[in-house]
Amino acid sequence: MEYRGRATAANRLIWVAAAFAVWAVAIFARLITLQVIQHEKYSAIARSQQEHKIAVAAPRGTIFDRNGQALAISVPVDSVSVNPMRIASAPMAASMLAGILHLDQAVLLQRLQWYRDNRKGFMWVKHRIDPFEAARLKALNLDWVSMHAESVRHYPKGETAAHLMGAVFSDESGAAGIERSLDKVLAGRDGEELLLTDVKHRGIESHMDTPVQEGQQLTLTIDERIQYIAERELKAGVARKHARSGTVIVMNPYNGEILALANYPTYDPNKAPTKAEDPLARVNLGALAPFEPGSIFKMVTISAALETTEMTPETLVATGNGVLKLPGRIVHESHGGYGTITMQQVFEKSSNIGAILIGTRVGREHMYEYARKFGFGQVSGLPIAAESAGRLRPLNRWGTTSLASISMGHEVSTTSVQIARAGSVFANGGMLVTPKLILRRGDKVEPDQPAHRILQPDTVMKMRLMMEGVVLRGTARGQARLDGYTSAGKTGTAQIFDAVNHRYTHQYNASFMGFTPVVNPRLVIVVTLNGTAGDSGMGASAAAPVFKVIATEALRMMDVPPDIPEDVMEAERKHNKNVKPLPETVAIADLDGGTILEDDADLREQLRQAPVKPDAEPPIPAAPIPAAKDTPSPAENQAAPTPATVSGLLGTPALIPSGPAPVEVARTGPQVPDFRGKSLREVVEEASAEGIELLLEGSGVARAQLPPPGAPLHRGETVRVVLTR
Repeated sequence: MEYRGRATAANRLIWVAAAFAVWAVAIFARLITLQVIQHEKYSAIARSQQEHKIAVAAPRGTIFDRNGQALAISVPVDSVSVNPMRIASAPMAASMLAGILHLDQAVLLQRLQWYRDNRKGFMWVKHRIDPFEAARLKALNLDWVSMHAESVRHYPKGETAAHLMGAVFSDESGAAGIERSLDKVLAGRDGEELLLTDVKHRGIESHMDTPVQEGQQLTLTIDERIQYIAERELKAGVARKHARSGTVIVMNPYNGEILALANYPTYDPNKAPTKAEDPLARVNLGALAPFEPGSIFKMVTISAALETTEMTPETLVATGNGVLKLPGRIVHESHGGYGTITMQQVFEKSSNIGAILIGTRVGREHMYEYARKFGFGQVSGLPIAAESAGRLRPLNRWGTTSLASISMGHEVSTTSVQIARAGSVFANGGMLVTPKLILRRGDKVEPDQPAHRILQPDTVMKMRLMMEGVVLRGTARGQARLDGYTSAGKTGTAQIFDAVNHRYTHQYNASFMGFTPVVNPRLVIVVTLNGTAGDSGMGASAAAPVFKVIATEALRMMDVPPDIPEDVMEAERKHNKNVKPLPETVAIADLDGGTILEDDADLREQLRQAPVKPDAEPPIPAAPIPAAKDTPSPAENQAAPTPATVSGLLGTPALIPSGPAPVEVARTGPQVPDFRGKSLREVVEEASAEGIELLLEGSGVARAQLPPPGAPLHRGETVRVVLTR
């Protein structure tokens, strides 16, 4: 019995041991399954419950002007998130957050409840809150609220260069202008922050999983000071002439660098659009809105005649009594016409009939060829989205009167940027340049696009003399003449075509394209006012005075020495005191609502009745003006010019410089102190000592400032300082 009892106990132990062994094997097998076979699966589940990836937006690259002035920056701000699983009362939290952050309480409560029901431990509440909201929220010291550093786009110059900068959407992506066209360059690369939480969704630690890559900095060719002057004078010119809109382009003729591109009406990119805003306010009219250039286009007509015919500036043109009948329309000159005048006088007086007669000698093929050479009908290459190419119809779509119309600047449309590009050809010696807006990308200099010759030097010299004659004796006399500097250019006044009624209206596109100084041009400036009316709305009276102020201030700002002595200028002032500019002829009467015929034989036959007479009796020379004693010094990095007289002062051809004239501006005057890293008291004390006005945001230590340290400090300028703890 005793043996059987011991056997039964042993069997029980064996069974228990076997059970434990089976249990151990099962546990071990389960561990193998969990830790080895299905390790990745359960690791992923654990990570999804314990780790939260938070996107960290990359600050956009700063945009500077050529002198280092910030035009667009990303200012550090706070964004708010909450842990819904740690909120004791969702209604209470929604009420509190909505009141501080100015959110819809019902919508916020609904979001909080959804995140809690789905056991989510992270929820964005509001991105890019203002410093006052951040300060109020931080003061509550709520453990379920987290603050995250992000950035907001700010344009410290407000409306200045707004159309070039453009704007960004609420998610910081580019919406217009440079911000849009170079969005990939400016945007950088977003990062990811990894947040580790415990079983109660409390934060344990966090680290940057993917580093943030800040957007690339851009330096534009724009000079913020010249841009400001251009915008100020354009606004005044539009108001003075009651125009609908306007554009100013200031360009370096040698490399195409745009120093200013101004439009009116304008807007503040720091503010969201409103219903009351002018529909044109956010349109970059200078690059996107083509218009009929009018008489400015005669520079193409005359240039083509000089290169493709035997005509010279002294060739006589019989313009008749000022009336020319064309199929379907009549072209009028002012004051009964000019009779027989030279080609130079045709250009100076802006004779429409003379331009038509000269254009007929050039011919359709050559006229189209040279219009294309000057870049019309093609985009200029600016890094601006949706730049317009204008309109230059192919030859097979020209009608009976197309040659006549295009010769005087109608039936072709162009942008102000294209006109500035074409004007640069006469200023730089015959080369067509590509307009340039980007000076540097980061530390890398943006290369210039190669220019190519489209006019011979002899043609350019003749054209410069004729364009200076427009200012000295022609339609812009007294309007575009600068104090101390020679200038040249061409006026343009084109009647605006009513596409609905197929008629030209009595409103004008008034323009002036000019360059200065004549011997060594440093600037090409195009001014266009759209929607002017009456005799005061012509190119000379409306646009040329705007050119005069911008050119004078810009030249002095760039330290360009005057090229006309003061005694000569005083003599000219007395002589021209009561002299008015010539009227510009623009009247075109449509007899059949603008119907275009398809054969130009009638036009050619009619034009033969008023022939061009080349090389006839020379014109009577204008009274000479006393010669200048000094000529301007050669620009830096430019071949020294041989002795030459100033065109228009001695009556001899102007010198065509052989190299570029770079635009360099010296920095002088006080500079903005570096407030970064200083306490609020230190910032205030230093600013008070320097007499600087401050705009303070936040509290703690200064982290960012505008303008940046070392920037020129202008009188009355306010420095914005952002402080954080």
